Amino acid sequence: QVQFVESGGALVQPGGSLRLSCAASGTIFRLLTMGWFRQAPGNQRELVARIDRGGTPDYADSVKGRFTISRDNAKNTLSLEMSSLEPEDTAVYYCNSSPPFGGSWGKGTQVIVSS
Repeated sequence: QVQFVESGGALVQPGGSLRLSCAASGTIFRLLTMGWFRQAPGNQRELVARIDRGGTPDYADSVKGRFTISRDNAKNTLSLEMSSLEPEDTAVYYCNSSPPFGGSWGKGTQVIVSS
């Protein structure tokens, strides 16, 4: 079973930037479409960006033009570059396959956008 560990979350001011990272265990990472998900207090977890095994990205409308997803299959890592951050981006961010493996959710990494 593949496991994921997220890192890079922080408190950042509106308009700021942040880079999130995800380390994956196992040998099947390169075969997976991967996604970044987020969950804000009181909201359901949502997919914000995904990238197929060939590197083609796809974004939710709410982050399009501001977030960039990338992957390194040789290192089993997934990244999310976030810019022009807004208070509405405040959430716990998770990585997982897309669609997600239910048993593979990590602890996530907290992003707070506030002045």
